[in-house]
Amino acid sequence: MSPDSDLQPSSHIVFQTYEAWGHTRPLCNLSARILRIRPTYITFFIIHSLYDRVKNELGRSFEANEAHLSRLVRVIALRPDTPDPVNTQAVDAQFAEAYAELVAGKPVTCKHTNVEYDAAPAPDIALVDFFAVDPLRTIRSLSTKPVKVFTWYSGAASSIIPGFGPTHMGGKSDRYVQVKEEVSRTGRDLNEVAMELIHGPRGEVVRVPGLPPMYDHEYVSPQEMPATIQMGIIFVKAYDCFTESDGIVHSLPECYEPEALAAVRQMCAASNRNMYSFGPLVPSGTLAVDNDLKQSDKGAEIHEFLDSVLKSHGPQSLVYWSFGSVWWPTDANKVWEVLDVLMEKKIPFIMSQASPFAVVPDAVKEKIKKFGLGLLAPWTPQQTILSHPATGWFLTHAGLNGVMEALTCGVPMICWPLSAEQPSNAVHLTANLNVAYELLEVRSGNGLKPIFRLGKTPVGTIEAARAEAHEVLDRAFGEDGAKKRENAQKMKEAIERCWDANGTSTTDLVSFVDSLSLPEREAVLL
Repeated sequence: MSPDSDLQPSSHIVFQTYEAWGHTRPLCNLSARILRIRPTYITFFIIHSLYDRVKNELGRSFEANEAHLSRLVRVIALRPDTPDPVNTQAVDAQFAEAYAELVAGKPVTCKHTNVEYDAAPAPDIALVDFFAVDPLRTIRSLSTKPVKVFTWYSGAASSIIPGFGPTHMGGKSDRYVQVKEEVSRTGRDLNEVAMELIHGPRGEVVRVPGLPPMYDHEYVSPQEMPATIQMGIIFVKAYDCFTESDGIVHSLPECYEPEALAAVRQMCAASNRNMYSFGPLVPSGTLAVDNDLKQSDKGAEIHEFLDSVLKSHGPQSLVYWSFGSVWWPTDANKVWEVLDVLMEKKIPFIMSQASPFAVVPDAVKEKIKKFGLGLLAPWTPQQTILSHPATGWFLTHAGLNGVMEALTCGVPMICWPLSAEQPSNAVHLTANLNVAYELLEVRSGNGLKPIFRLGKTPVGTIEAARAEAHEVLDRAFGEDGAKKRENAQKMKEAIERCWDANGTSTTDLVSFVDSLSLPEREAVLL
């Protein structure tokens, strides 16, 4: 079976992402934007559990009259043998096998659907997950012609610098050498050493371009992390991927983090590498909303609920709450405490529970049912909810994709960062852009340390979390919240301009596509 059209491009881009849906989703929209500039084969390598979502998101990103372009996108799903995000040996081996077939000009088959795609030209460019150093090395070793391999990073630019940047920018690049030397010398566990030397706080004040001064511990997870998540190994792999790649591709509009992006460009240029940044990568065509609703079994119910809230409570009255598809607070009691405050204040809400760690007690479900103004869903059509006039606030873990979707809709946020680059985002949204609040008393573990810019230390008790939730929600639905909403609307307008004909996202994307060095005859104007 061959899904390819009669277009026969001479170039080929590979997207490799085993990571969370938040890193995969923007690549679907990027595919459509690339193909509108010029035709090229695009081959996705994903894990099988994301296959249906990727196909649906691709459907949201292309218009109905662009079938000839969408057929150039090939989706290859691989099958991991463990849910551990660090242990990718099985899918790495499958990736190597399939990539060898691409290089040899052979057909390639999806492991999930058994669909066989026709042979295509050998890849010219690859975007790999920010910690996918093994696939990066596979591409280097198997390619028979020069292939540019970029680190794909759908996260805040300001989070790259403290984790992987040079020391003069507030980074820790020198510590990765120390980690490897310590492991080699002592034989100690890599994750243990990396957590100690890279994440172990020293009480230092770090000054990262684009962010206010912060203690080093403010950049790491503000809660206890499950022991099964080996963040030390992930950071070491990410460092190797950043340093061995030909540069970085961001899903960011420049207006969001101009100072941090300039610093990352400088960091890349110092090692003769490129950086491209274009975003937000959010579907906006005629099929975007219809296909978004199809992502959730409760899509129709959610849309009806939103319309009902708009009629009964008016515009901007609902709180949408989501921690994304991976993260969930380790101290879940505080989740239910904040939820109680929402219900006490009779604020309508929709809560997503997409994380595999999310377990909602029966007592909570019963309480929500009696409340009558709340809705729980294991998966939600996020863009539809955020763009609905009933939605007033987004309670979020502050992952970049959710942040971009909120700002694209002009929706202000209440941040509850949990890990990864979320703490950096939350600080930027609150201290720099003034489009959000941050809940501090919901923290635990490492998060219960002093906050430099505020001169305070969270207490972290249930009582403190409840009191803070009351205060933040009162401000959010008052004059202070109205100011943040006004700022969010200004950011929405600035973000829209980034995709104008001469906008920063458009020009950077065109520059990236031009690096394919395609023959002039293949260029298309759409």
